[in-house]
Amino acid sequence: MEDKMKVEIWSDVMCPFCYIGKRKFEAALAAFPHKNEIEVVWHSFQLNPGLENQPGKDAYTYLAEIKGQTLEWSVRVHQSLIEMAENVGLEYHFEKAKIANSFDAHRVIQLARKYNMTDEIEERFFKAYFTEGELMSDRATLIRLATEAGLAKDEVTAVLESDQYAEEVRFDGAEARKLGANGVPFFLMNKKFSVYGAQDSSVFTTALQKAYDAWKNKGDSKPTFRMA
Repeated sequence: MEDKMKVEIWSDVMCPFCYIGKRKFEAALAAFPHKNEIEVVWHSFQLNPGLENQPGKDAYTYLAEIKGQTLEWSVRVHQSLIEMAENVGLEYHFEKAKIANSFDAHRVIQLARKYNMTDEIEERFFKAYFTEGELMSDRATLIRLATEAGLAKDEVTAVLESDQYAEEVRFDGAEARKLGANGVPFFLMNKKFSVYGAQDSSVFTTALQKAYDAWKNKGDSKPTFRMA
């Protein structure tokens, strides 16, 4: 048996539910009595891999266009997300958001996995996009943000100036879909119990306990991928 039980999380740094889900999961993990035996690993998932960078377009217009809805509808949806974020201590400023492809950001996250720093990079990137209005396709911005979070500037620069970790990003997305996840956030605990979406912390608590019990009891090692 491994020293720690693994919790794998697929997310997109430009997914509003993913940042909220992160906070709700963190609350459950912080109260979990066996939290020191849990290892959290973040995986890449692009909600829109073919998205073209449109930094001059506001988030309200963008969502209305891709959903075929009115601007008023989009404003209501975003206001609901702002309120959900506030409930978990986050500030969303969609008026600052810049529409951009997150592929390079995910390549940096893959680099962070090498140093067990995916959580730190995810957190910095989430805040940069949703709160600070950073352009997440801009490589100079990604280098600065990743360096602030603890990665070495030279190594981040080398990754972004090459195609390194591109296949890993694509593999993560394909793996999630194999597991039945067509959206994110998607949580897989001990390769047995899955939770989809920004669920209440109580849902994560239940999943953590069930997964931990199965891990401790060395139950059937075959993945079951069932909701906890």
